[in-house]
Amino acid sequence: MRLILLGPVGSGKGTQAGLISARFGLPHISTGEIFRTNIKNNTELGKIAKSYIDNGELVPEELTNKLVADRLAQDDCKNGFILDGYPRNLSQAKFLETITDVDIALMIDLSEEKIIARLSSRRMCSKCSQPTSLDWMVDGKCEKCGGEVYIRDDDKPEVIKVRLQKQAVSQELIEFFKQKGVFNKIDAADDVESTYALVKNVLDNGAKNND
Repeated sequence: MRLILLGPVGSGKGTQAGLISARFGLPHISTGEIFRTNIKNNTELGKIAKSYIDNGELVPEELTNKLVADRLAQDDCKNGFILDGYPRNLSQAKFLETITDVDIALMIDLSEEKIIARLSSRRMCSKCSQPTSLDWMVDGKCEKCGGEVYIRDDDKPEVIKVRLQKQAVSQELIEFFKQKGVFNKIDAADDVESTYALVKNVLDNGAKNND
């Protein structure tokens, strides 16, 4: 199965990708993971990507495409893969089409209101760096070590709104996958298990080109 996961930041794509990976034995691939692996292994493409990242610049699309193509050509992708966060635009989708087929492009959707509530409740422990939530903390402190917690700048509501606007899945990308007959969409539930049940239903039954 060659699966693409789409959806806004905070929708739970990464969590669902991990569950799908464990269930179906597929590699979970994101551009962030690709960048980190290539930089760590000091590959030629990694060196080039690092030069942009170190200067605070976005990795050019052509280079990102090459890195994705290189990753999908590896042996662990022979029986399929989960692409999380790629493609991000129509140009990348058209490039992906030249190197592989896609069985399902699944969008995990969640309202802006729920995303802001979910992300703005996240906290980081200043002592053990454990991510936590207001719902889990004991007496306002880290449930793991009892340390003081803080909110990351990118988890503040006003910043989340900007991130959602910048990283929104474009309608043209959705239409591209609809035309291919591989698009499906679910609305994320309030808990991980219920969302995964919806995801698994799509994976078991195939894409239905839903709106």
